Amino acid sequence: MSDIAVGIIGMGDMGKMYARRIGEAGWTVYACDVPEKYEELREEFQTHKNVHIMESGHLVSRCSDWIMYSVEAKSIGAVVAQFGPSTKVGAIVGGQTSCKAPEIEAFETYLPKDVDIVSCHSLHGPAVDPKGQPLVIIKHRASEKSAQLVENILSCFESKTVHLTAEQHDRITADTQAVTHAAFLSMGAAWQANQQFPWEIARYIGGIENVKINVALRIYSNKWHVYAGLAMLNPSAKIQIQQYATSVTELFKLMLSGRRAELTDRIKAAGAAVFKERGNDPDLLLKDEVLDRFSLGELPPEKVPNNHLSLLAMVDCWWKLGIVPYDHMICSTPLFRLWLGITEYVFRNPELLQECIDTSIEDNTFRMDDLEFTFAARDWSQRVLLGNMDVYREKFETIQAYFSPRFPEATKLGNEMIKTILEKTKEKE
Repeated sequence: MSDIAVGIIGMGDMGKMYARRIGEAGWTVYACDVPEKYEELREEFQTHKNVHIMESGHLVSRCSDWIMYSVEAKSIGAVVAQFGPSTKVGAIVGGQTSCKAPEIEAFETYLPKDVDIVSCHSLHGPAVDPKGQPLVIIKHRASEKSAQLVENILSCFESKTVHLTAEQHDRITADTQAVTHAAFLSMGAAWQANQQFPWEIARYIGGIENVKINVALRIYSNKWHVYAGLAMLNPSAKIQIQQYATSVTELFKLMLSGRRAELTDRIKAAGAAVFKERGNDPDLLLKDEVLDRFSLGELPPEKVPNNHLSLLAMVDCWWKLGIVPYDHMICSTPLFRLWLGITEYVFRNPELLQECIDTSIEDNTFRMDDLEFTFAARDWSQRVLLGNMDVYREKFETIQAYFSPRFPEATKLGNEMIKTILEKTKEKE
């Protein structure tokens, strides 16, 4: 490689992934985290010859040609204020946060004027192979040469590059992640409130239920701030999470009151609006026989009908907000593709959709679960609207502790599920 050096400030899971990948590609990497992690990081990366752990962000900033801030979105302003003035003259600076509004504001406020700004965002978690996954590059204040250098450095990921503005990124990220996260967070909250481990309950095993369980556990096995930052710092996300809670509540009330005709009309109107672009295309993103392979429990003799309130509400939410999810497939996360896939599976199967409606009106099997799910969706929405990170963290970590004994198994199975399903849906994206 040339004498170009890459700097990474913030060595959480994504920062480490970037450091390893870029270093293995032959680039020189200077990286740091908080001072108390210095020795631990030095030991962890001592065999990575191209990755050099530094004692502070000042040292990283002074010697790097592209500096990437990989820190929590809520902390980006304070961290850039601290290290931004030390940026090497003529360098390029970017960030890897999931919400670009506060990131760009911090860069414009605290960076020297002679510094170019080129940000990025890998739309997947650190455990997912970046090959073929969406990678957003944002040329905010930069020459074409600077933008090309960043793209060249990140080409080692073999990701699908998408060029957006910061504003476009935040809107699309909200469309593809905010409500998806809210749905799975609410599932976990409902199971914990009912003191349930769903993989031990026959009605939650197999097919679509496997996606719900594996992805919910996958989310709760991660760090709370990954989801809190997107939810609270992205204005579009707040609106969408609030609408999801409203959709869940209104549909549940229709189920409770037995208003079959009104419920049917609303569900079918939402489905027609969201899935109209699919027309009569018989291909589905997901199929049940694939999903059945990824179960934490033993498959029951036959599946128990579920009204799938979480999925019905998702499509209702998209409909109310005028979102067509297929418009964002190029920028979609693996979790969003799974969520869209199982939603499409229900709505584009007339018999299964009718079964959901019939179950909603006639069967009380999931009524207790749906009640807690509705409470959870409303509670998450209220916490997001409050904008208090500590209130969000307290709820997240309480549920996280409840499910933590099964995280290793669920993470392994979830990784296999995502890998298999993404391979099968790759040609459709």
